[in-house]
Amino acid sequence: MSELTTAARPYAKAVFEMAQGAGNLAGWSQQLEAMAQVISSEDSAALLNNPRLSQDQKVDVLTDALGKHVNPDGKNLLRVLGENNRFILVPEITRLYEEFKAQAEGAIEAEVTAAMELSAAQQNAIAVALQKRLGREVKLVTKLDPSLMAGAVVRAGDLVIDGSIQSRLKEMKAALSR
Repeated sequence: MSELTTAARPYAKAVFEMAQGAGNLAGWSQQLEAMAQVISSEDSAALLNNPRLSQDQKVDVLTDALGKHVNPDGKNLLRVLGENNRFILVPEITRLYEEFKAQAEGAIEAEVTAAMELSAAQQNAIAVALQKRLGREVKLVTKLDPSLMAGAVVRAGDLVIDGSIQSRLKEMKAALSR
């Protein structure tokens, strides 16, 4: 576990519990994603590393940049992060929050890395198979990696299913070299 994850976890848990209590999980997802995008931008890096600006000034600039994408609770989160000089945690807080949200909703995000573009029918078949296997709603995220040659690699939480030709060729090579 990285240091960022360790430092971000209490913030993400607190935000999740507040959002769940208010029945606003989706709203906080959008808000955190907007915060992460703004803070991860190159322009923000210069702002956040500027020693001439106080933490309050940095928070004010960030909330102005976010505009309608941040509510008063989101501004409070930025203030707390600013007081502790922890703006860098926002992308990790966002990632952890999404994990907590998915778990509460009984869903899991599965990443499918394929050698070629998957059709909607193929994506649906993979999602249905994973839902049966995991007993949870599955949200698919697809990526392309031509180096796999053919097939796909599926990652859902701790589960990894490698059905790529590249993997099978490596297995054959290992078997033949014995």
